Amino acid sequence: MSQHKAKQAQFVQPQKKKNLPIILGAAFGLVVVAMLGWNILGSGNGSGKYPTVKASQGQVSLQASGIADGRAHFFTYRSGDTDVNFLVVKSVDGQIRAAIDSCVVCFRGRMGYRQEGDYMVCNKCNQRFHTNLINEVKGGCNPVPLARTLVGDRLLIPESELIQGAAYFRLN
Repeated sequence: MSQHKAKQAQFVQPQKKKNLPIILGAAFGLVVVAMLGWNILGSGNGSGKYPTVKASQGQVSLQASGIADGRAHFFTYRSGDTDVNFLVVKSVDGQIRAAIDSCVVCFRGRMGYRQEGDYMVCNKCNQRFHTNLINEVKGGCNPVPLARTLVGDRLLIPESELIQGAAYFRLN
């Protein structure tokens, strides 16, 4: 190598390979993975994160003995193109209670409730509601109550109640 070329090589940066296509491809891949994860974790409108139930003769029927353990059990009912999530729990006073997994205040956040002991807690605002008060107290951040009837070992929830509850899960 000549002295001139050696001197030039000291000051000239080697050309980098064009990584733009690789970077864009990786970014696109991350976006796709994030969207799939978002849907799998159930952000959308229910996304099937709970067992799906169907109505028969205008009623959703659940086996009461299967939900009488004091834990909240979550289900999804499909109303048209909207998944309606709801919960059923046997409270400490012995009543089986049912509510939409949403409230009139935080429903736009589409985050629902979680159970902490004898309380249901709003996942958006962290308000706590004793399970004894589900179906008793309405409005605000309380779980939206669902009418229910216990017939033998079957808990019956009118399909019309769940259809009305779809309003809490629509995007608009």
